[in-house]
Amino acid sequence: MPLYKAPLRDMKFLINEVFDYPGHYASLASGENATPDIVDAILAECARFCEEVLSPLYQSGDEEGCRLENGEVTTPTGYREAYRQYVEGGWQGLSAPEEVGGQSLPASMGLMKQEMMGTANWSFSMYPGLSLGAMNTIQLHGTEEQRKEFLRPLTEGRWGGTMCLTEPQCGTDLGQIRTRAEPGADGSYRLTGTKIFISSGEHDLTENIIHIVLARLPDAPKGTRGISLFIVPKFLRDASGGLGERNGVVCGSLEKKMGIKASATCVMNFDGARGFLLGPENDGLSCMFTFMNTARIGTAIQGVGPAELSYQWALAYARARRSMRALSGKKDPDQDADSLLHHADVRRMLMTQKAIAEGGRAMLYYAARLADHMLEGHLCGDEKKVETYDDKLGFLTPILKGFLTELGNEAANLGMQVFGGHGYIREHGMEQIVRDTRIATLYEGTTGIQALDLLGRKVLLMTRGGAVREFTLIISNFARRHMGTSRLRPFCWQLLKLSGQWNLLTMRLMLAARKDRDIVSSAANDFLMFSGYVTMAFMWARMAAIATEKLENGGAESEDFYGAKLATAEFYYARLLPRAWTHAATMLSPSSNLLGLDPDHLAFS
Repeated sequence: MPLYKAPLRDMKFLINEVFDYPGHYASLASGENATPDIVDAILAECARFCEEVLSPLYQSGDEEGCRLENGEVTTPTGYREAYRQYVEGGWQGLSAPEEVGGQSLPASMGLMKQEMMGTANWSFSMYPGLSLGAMNTIQLHGTEEQRKEFLRPLTEGRWGGTMCLTEPQCGTDLGQIRTRAEPGADGSYRLTGTKIFISSGEHDLTENIIHIVLARLPDAPKGTRGISLFIVPKFLRDASGGLGERNGVVCGSLEKKMGIKASATCVMNFDGARGFLLGPENDGLSCMFTFMNTARIGTAIQGVGPAELSYQWALAYARARRSMRALSGKKDPDQDADSLLHHADVRRMLMTQKAIAEGGRAMLYYAARLADHMLEGHLCGDEKKVETYDDKLGFLTPILKGFLTELGNEAANLGMQVFGGHGYIREHGMEQIVRDTRIATLYEGTTGIQALDLLGRKVLLMTRGGAVREFTLIISNFARRHMGTSRLRPFCWQLLKLSGQWNLLTMRLMLAARKDRDIVSSAANDFLMFSGYVTMAFMWARMAAIATEKLENGGAESEDFYGAKLATAEFYYARLLPRAWTHAATMLSPSSNLLGLDPDHLAFS
């Protein structure tokens, strides 16, 4: 099994040439220290850590998995040492404020770090990844006392974090939550209930774990309006401020999963556990969305990561493996057979993986700039800026999470297919990528939930199509600016047509929903996938525009590099983007062909 190699050349192409991150960072208060030299040094050191420390643990961690004994979880061999190096490197606090032990670098730097870590070893990356969500939630919604108590040890990596939402009877429908929070005389609360599917709920990497928990107060209204958010530590503080007694929260069991076996996915039992209210009473769900949006963007990386990893390994295999002769004649006449690279169908699979990985990375880096501006607004107390960029990012988040994880699964399966029968054998690692990636379309809201959030909530209910109009205006303006460049003209025509179609589809669905409410649900998945293909087309056009300009005037990369970008853009527009038109057609189909069949007639036994 080959090891992961960080795609630094592609990352720097996006950072320096496509999205002008140096200029972006210069405009941010948190970007003062994010100079090009510092950014390059951080990326290089993170790449080294991921390649030399995390990647070698990827397959062994899957083989060994986690062990639970007497309520304590032991992570796979090598994980504790890797986490020690992670903490010593200061990686957890890369984008956290200096006053709590962080380095105050922009949030987008953290996303680039997470991408490399997640691609090298997704299971390992989940442990510190959950802590980042806890840190953000406490930073934005905690009291000053809570921030002082919890943020520094979380930022330093001495403590870990989780989010505890799901219960046996409810996942997406959090209005059914039964975990209770009883007020105590000292201002704290006692939580009782069971949470399932809790990533990093128990492990041996940190000295304490801070659980962010949704629960109900005794007099809370029914449904989602009666949910509050609480901080529940594994260990409570003693009188001296050190770690004291164990709290009433224990891991009851580990889930036996298809993949990400080195990540401890726990059933957590709260038995009168002491907790502290985080944010206003009965407003826990809106506070939790801070965590959820962080997690959903993070999960979108699990679409790009496996596409990149599977592509790297499939490409290496296709170069070395020989089978038959190319239909156009011998390509390697000195060998008994030609390399797999010379067979068009293998090239189709590899090019699809490449287009997904590089196009998806561009989507993430585009969104990361918006996240930087939103967090800058929080730090400066500029609520108008926060609202503006939160709306922009909120529109893209379900597209990133839903679309990229679906394509990540496709890319992982294509990589396995390139290996043929060897891809089905565990020692080559390809089937592990498939198993590990499958969860990405399920947790933090399934693709169907992301689609409903996008179409039903963000597009129709909240903005009445305004979110689509705003984003397509950006796309259309780009297309019109570059229409005069002959190499880019085919891309620009497609973008203009698809932008118009996106608005037309939105309007037609809005009108259809007046008579057929179910069409919002029946059309949502197709709407999300259409949105994703158009957004990725926009990213590929932007990359093609830069590649064209650099080929004419020179750039940091070679002509071959820029030529490959143009060739991949052309492949995407010719082979993948046409899928969008199928989604456009099917989303307008009436809901009756989904719901018209009597439920009793779905099967006859």
